[in-house]
Amino acid sequence: MTETGNTIKSFKDLIVYKSLYSTMLVCLKEVVPNLPKEEKFDLADQIRRCCKAGPALIAEGFAKRYQKLYWRKYIDDTIGECNEMIHHLMICVDVYSGYVDSKKCLELIGQYDVICRQLTKLKQVWTNYHDLRS
Repeated sequence: MTETGNTIKSFKDLIVYKSLYSTMLVCLKEVVPNLPKEEKFDLADQIRRCCKAGPALIAEGFAKRYQKLYWRKYIDDTIGECNEMIHHLMICVDVYSGYVDSKKCLELIGQYDVICRQLTKLKQVWTNYHDLRS
């Protein structure tokens, strides 16, 4: 079910996908452009790729949602990407607070932490999804 109680028909219906996508947009629009030029091909590139990977993994993995082991692997990989984003954002706060909005980065770290919990719960409750489809 979705937040409105509707049936999940697409990866776009998943609350966690929506959370990942909106968090990605904030990272791309509000964090990456403010990093110093010397980080253009290092940290900025890592953040760009990493924040895009989470929603993409859920979108790709959704096609394998009937195969428990594959779907769980995609969820686990997404948790890994979220953890990596937390790491990158911590660097932004600790090293580049003169360039980026530290408060915004800390908010994003909090959002990624919530997303990790959502993904863990999704992995637990999705166990019998193949039994529920009609």
